[in-house]
Amino acid sequence: MAITLGPNQYGKAEVRLVTVRRDGPVHHLKDLTVSTSLRGELAATHLTGDNAGVLATDTQKNTVYAFAKEAPVGEIEDFGLRLARHFVGTQENITGARVKIDEHGWNRIPVAGEPHDHAFSRAGDERRTTAVTIQDGRAWVVSGIDGLTLLKSTGSEFHSFPRDQYTTLAETEDRILATAVTARWRYQGEDVGWAESHAEIRRLLLETFATKHSLSLQQTLYAMGAAVLEARPEVAEVRLSLPNKHHFLVDLSPFGLKNENEVFYAADRPYGLIEGTVLRDDAEDPGPAWDLH
Repeated sequence: MAITLGPNQYGKAEVRLVTVRRDGPVHHLKDLTVSTSLRGELAATHLTGDNAGVLATDTQKNTVYAFAKEAPVGEIEDFGLRLARHFVGTQENITGARVKIDEHGWNRIPVAGEPHDHAFSRAGDERRTTAVTIQDGRAWVVSGIDGLTLLKSTGSEFHSFPRDQYTTLAETEDRILATAVTARWRYQGEDVGWAESHAEIRRLLLETFATKHSLSLQQTLYAMGAAVLEARPEVAEVRLSLPNKHHFLVDLSPFGLKNENEVFYAADRPYGLIEGTVLRDDAEDPGPAWDLH
């Protein structure tokens, strides 16, 4: 039996970075979590402990901070591309790099109806994400959204599913549909207005969730992905993970009350998890875009 080293990478995970750009009295905040991963000729460190080709993860962390000082962070996709190209371009044995970035949103606090120059409130759990890969002289960009919690109080059904001796779930033609969206989309090329594209994709996901009459969360998932691909030619594929945040009707009959789809118990677990990919038939090959993602 032969034992071999398979695909591997290493890096610095979850580097917390906050930058403040001061335009006179008005300050602009960037709050990021950055993770770097390097790939290449790394067999020696795994097999013999020879670290001659291992750029320390602490150095990777310091590079993130230095790059944030040397030039404005800008859009997270551009920042990730700059970092990944630096690691591949300066380390002889590193042939590929992946930089993953989560951007945490902050809103200006309104004071007397006007946004404050330098005081902010956290925007919630939603995060803008990107994962940039540089390898073999090419770049792949996978961006997305985490923690986007959605709910609609009607316009959703679930029925006509198989029943066996273990089935207790009642069929319904009117239910609450709620989820926390994790969305990833793979771009084709780098000539993209990242901020505008992200905003439009987010809008399409939200509008489709709201307006699509749903017979299943699977149907909603496909409709959301298809809406993005139909409107955004820069996107090759969309991957969605949608937990079904169940809302169960509370039985009020012991109290002589009738519950007409008004009072629910919001369960946090267990939950259904619906996942899928929607892609255009002429999409470019994904290459390593999703490897060890």
